[in-house]
Amino acid sequence: MDTTDRKLLSLLQNDAALTTQMLGEQLNMSPSQVGRRKQRLEDTGMIQGYRAKVDPNKLGLSVQAFIQVQLRRHGAGSGDQFAAMVKRQPEIVSAWTLTGEADYLLRVYCRDLSALNHLIHHVLLEHPTVDRVQSQIVMNQIQDDAPLPID
Repeated sequence: MDTTDRKLLSLLQNDAALTTQMLGEQLNMSPSQVGRRKQRLEDTGMIQGYRAKVDPNKLGLSVQAFIQVQLRRHGAGSGDQFAAMVKRQPEIVSAWTLTGEADYLLRVYCRDLSALNHLIHHVLLEHPTVDRVQSQIVMNQIQDDAPLPID
């Protein structure tokens, strides 16, 4: 990956809707050259996909929260069962395994506190692998999810 690839990735992270013509103008390249580079970055898995950024509030998802989950027991079976359940919940938009006291950190969007309460008490805590749940409701997101730093 050279400096042109890095600049291309940076431009696409900020606006994936840029056409090859617009990218070419910013990179001083022809649209076909940009298209080939972009295709190579996609083929190698450097670019994993493209998404539209959607305003959760306009979808009626007014509550964002982070939920820490501690499992009852540890092992591949427990983790697999929990991960499968997480993937079925549309409110859970991202999940991480962690070191430390909590085993998982979940980022969720819900329409209201009642929906968050249902997710915690009737989905997460009812799951046989879950021992403890701790949630933090986001009051204000002071920085949007930023593009990855590309050196």
